[in-house]
Amino acid sequence: MARTSALATQRTPLPDGMVVSISGEIDFSRSPALRSELIAVLGDKPARLVIDLAGVPYMDSSGVATLVETLRTQRDAARKLVICGMQPKVRGIFEIARLNTVFIIVGDLEAARQA
Repeated sequence: MARTSALATQRTPLPDGMVVSISGEIDFSRSPALRSELIAVLGDKPARLVIDLAGVPYMDSSGVATLVETLRTQRDAARKLVICGMQPKVRGIFEIARLNTVFIIVGDLEAARQA
């Protein structure tokens, strides 16, 4: 089965910020596109940034690093980052690295709006 090289993102405004929904595997070749997208969103200074990973079946360390960088930017500006919709493989990576204690991680988009 051939892997697609594209990483799809979709932005959805919130009253206090933005949701970025991601679809596709996030690996070394795709994380630069994700980083560019998140930098563009951060330029709008959203009070709440929700990253929906429901469409991400796999993420490597480069994807994790991109999310850590995004978290740092949001925290440095006293803004919030919430991750939702993690699939089991991706959640496992965060748990092994104990990043589940650093990020606000919730089950779904509705919970992310309340977090």
